[in-house]
Amino acid sequence: MTEHEKQPTAERDQALRETHKETGEDRTRQDASRESGAQVGTGVEGNGVPETAIPELVIISGMSGAGRSTAAKCLEDLGWFVVDNLPPALIPTMVELGARSQGNVARIAVVVDVRGRRFFDNLRESLADLDSRGVTRRIVFLESSDEALVRRFESVRRPHPLQGDGRIVDGIAAERQLLRELRGDADLVIDTSSLNVHELRAKMDAQFAGEEEPELRATVMSFGYKYGLPVDADLVVDCRFLPNPHWVPELRPFTGLNDEVASYVFNQPGAKEFLDRYAELLQLIATGYRREGKRYVTIAVGCTGGKHRSVAMSEKLAARLAAEGVETVVVHRDMGRE
Repeated sequence: MTEHEKQPTAERDQALRETHKETGEDRTRQDASRESGAQVGTGVEGNGVPETAIPELVIISGMSGAGRSTAAKCLEDLGWFVVDNLPPALIPTMVELGARSQGNVARIAVVVDVRGRRFFDNLRESLADLDSRGVTRRIVFLESSDEALVRRFESVRRPHPLQGDGRIVDGIAAERQLLRELRGDADLVIDTSSLNVHELRAKMDAQFAGEEEPELRATVMSFGYKYGLPVDADLVVDCRFLPNPHWVPELRPFTGLNDEVASYVFNQPGAKEFLDRYAELLQLIATGYRREGKRYVTIAVGCTGGKHRSVAMSEKLAARLAAEGVETVVVHRDMGRE
């Protein structure tokens, strides 16, 4: 009788399990994954990522000069994670990384164009791979007439990416041939021949913003005129018509964040009325900004030193905007600079 045969039955069973450990573990892991609802396979699904974690995917392509960058920027403003000029072979990897972000990257937009033409042949294979994994994806194709594209390239004095030593129209023709099949597979084709930037953004909003109105984000920035105007200001509010707390000895050391300073500022004639009227004006402006596709606005509120009046007014104005549903950030550029 061999040593192995002398082993107790339990020990022989243990040895047998060790011999087939890898096969058994794989089978057990697969069975457990199926029972838990996790996907089993390769890529996104093969590592046990739940199907609900796979992000939504939009592929933006189309003719050079037709507005791909504008479309991508619109999705970025709507909260999509945008990757420009990603080689098509890496799209499944990008989706997998998004699936592992624990919901932080729920929507991915990828811009694919002829700048990556040496990778372009891999796109169809990548799309088939994504379809086999059950990834929800859409293709947006930006189209435009030859005349409009020629006019746009000439206006910026840049060559077409595919024209080589030929003319712009030669590059356009080569690109149309290259993208012909992709255009046929597109879920959404937008002809931008007669569209301006705002109209294109409106079309993208209509497709991807859902029923909610596109969000507007505002930065309210206090500043001191003696330090110069903020270069990124869209609107400038001048508070120097109000008496300066700087000349009140007991208020001078404090800032507009102090309750006593704020009370002093808003107890001055015209202060509250100014805040009310300007808040109403901003409601009108915000509606227009949303309509025109503008998503960010910087409101600069100034006084002489950027310490008292502008700070107090900025805080109140930001609170009004937040109450109207505008995502607002307050920045006091020059407070503490003295």
